[in-house]
Amino acid sequence: MREGKKGVKTKLRGNVKTTFTRRLLAWWARAARDLPWRRTRDPYRVLVSEFMLQQTQVSRVAQYYPRFLERFPDLETLASARPRAVREAWDGLGYYARAANLHALARVVRNDLDGTLPDHPAELIKLPGIGPYTAGAVASFAYEQPVPAVDTNVARVIRRAFGNAERGLRNAALWRLASLLVPKNGKRAWRFNQAIMELGALVCVARKPKCPECPVRSVCKTGRAVLTTSPASPRTSRSARTLPRSSRPRSGASGASETPPAARPARPARVAPASPPSAR
Repeated sequence: MREGKKGVKTKLRGNVKTTFTRRLLAWWARAARDLPWRRTRDPYRVLVSEFMLQQTQVSRVAQYYPRFLERFPDLETLASARPRAVREAWDGLGYYARAANLHALARVVRNDLDGTLPDHPAELIKLPGIGPYTAGAVASFAYEQPVPAVDTNVARVIRRAFGNAERGLRNAALWRLASLLVPKNGKRAWRFNQAIMELGALVCVARKPKCPECPVRSVCKTGRAVLTTSPASPRTSRSARTLPRSSRPRSGASGASETPPAARPARPARVAPASPPSAR
């Protein structure tokens, strides 16, 4: 990577990017969970799943997602529904502002956009309840646009793999790196975005990352540091197994997460502080 403004590295070496993507997609092909929203490219259904997955566990969303779609099978039906009916269908998922925002969004799209959900993040983000991540996710997962979708899982993976333990990785630099990593081909970008989220959800988890199981550890700063530290030292072994106190998740989705420099034989490996657990 190359140093950008204020010392933040924002350019990936070609071989690092290629290796990271190739190994990530190979792992995804054999390890991906079969989730209902991954079987569709319908913009409305993708949108519903993304609203539900905000701060809610996958297993819970998997129960509510088909029920909600049975009651509101398309955007027009949702837009025409009474607020109370939408609230009732959402009951049990919590964070009810999401239901209100989704309902308001459906009405805006029906009334102002001829019932067609935009396909680009810059337009999607103007709609109620949509932030940078959801805009990228809908554009990628519904329209196969080659754009990044950075949730807490993706942020954690990128910070640990490519970040800087001393200076951290600011949000703007994080999104720039994500943009560099995403393949230019839309279908491949769809798989990449799903795969990097899955890696953060199943392997590069918040509290105790499973570095020995990680498919991209050879190009990950944290993974290399943990795996190359000598297991002979009890202090080192403990450090490699358990995240330090500073790595405990912080409140909010933007908790800082850093990645350590390459390990030295005489010093214990450090694992990057984790972002809060993601819903995925």
